[in-house]
Order: sequence, then structure tokens, then C-alpha cells
Amino acid sequence: MLQKLKKNYFTLIITFLIIYFFLNLLDGERGLISYFKKKNILLDLNIQQFSLINEIEEIELKNSLLTNNLDLDFIETLIRKNFLLGKKGEKIYIIKDE
Repeated sequence: MLQKLKKNYFTLIITFLIIYFFLNLLDGERGLISYFKKKNILLDLNIQQFSLINEIEEIELKNSLLTNNLDLDFIETLIRKNFLLGKKGEKIYIIKDE
């Protein structure tokens, strides 16, 4: 048995090295499976970044309407939305989303 191992020592080491490198190629920290996981995470983060940028731009627009040049129409819509107030003779309908 020991004689056979000594004869096939080189092929045994090469076989284990090939298996080791193949497993690391697929499942290592920098492997193929990890690459696709990181690629999906990057795609999700890019989508989240674009949605956050759009939300920031919307908030900055609303902020500029309230600070720099006072937009009375925007203030009126805020008052109607938050306090459910209207003008005289105006009917207010409340639609609840359920």
C-alpha cells in the first residue's frame, strides 16, 4: 500500500491541487458564485441609490418652494392635505385607501 502511494505521489498531489483550485474558483471569497452574489447586491444598491436620489430631489424642491420663493399654491395644498380645510361653500370628500 505504501509502495503504491510513493509511486502515485505526484498524481495524488496534482489531483488534490486541481480539486482545491477548482473549489476555490467556484466557491471561494473571490469565486464565481460570490461574484454573481456581489453583482446582484450591486444592482440592488444602484436601484436603491436612484430611488433615494429622486426622493432627495423631491424634498429639495418642496423645501425650495417653502423657503426661497414662497409658493402660495403649494402652501394651500399642504394646508388642505394636512388640516382638511377648504373655502366657504366647498365640499370636501375624504377617500380612505384600504
